[in-house]
Amino acid sequence: MGVVTHHMKLAPFAFKAIIAGEKAIEMRLYDEKRAKIKVGDEVEFEDTATHWKIKCIVVDLTRYRDFQELYSSVDKVAIGYKANETANPEDMCAFYSPEQINKYGVLAIGIRMI
Repeated sequence: MGVVTHHMKLAPFAFKAIIAGEKAIEMRLYDEKRAKIKVGDEVEFEDTATHWKIKCIVVDLTRYRDFQELYSSVDKVAIGYKANETANPEDMCAFYSPEQINKYGVLAIGIRMI
């Protein structure tokens, strides 16, 4: 069986951070779609503004109960914050509801651009 490619859309700031080599972890719900991701798979990210695409390889997967637990376990720069910014797990509520987070848990997807 060949490499599986997963498709995900990203906000422009996150897309640019991956290209710049700053963002090494993508955060998502651990829903049915993300449960299929395996280390060694590819993720094709699409910038929601420009529709440009890049491919990354999945190098690590770690499940967490919620974003609070994830944020306390990883470097804030690796998840897309600047060194001078405050990392706040509540920021993820712009993308996911508390009900979704409680139902699925969350996933830190370690990525490397290819």
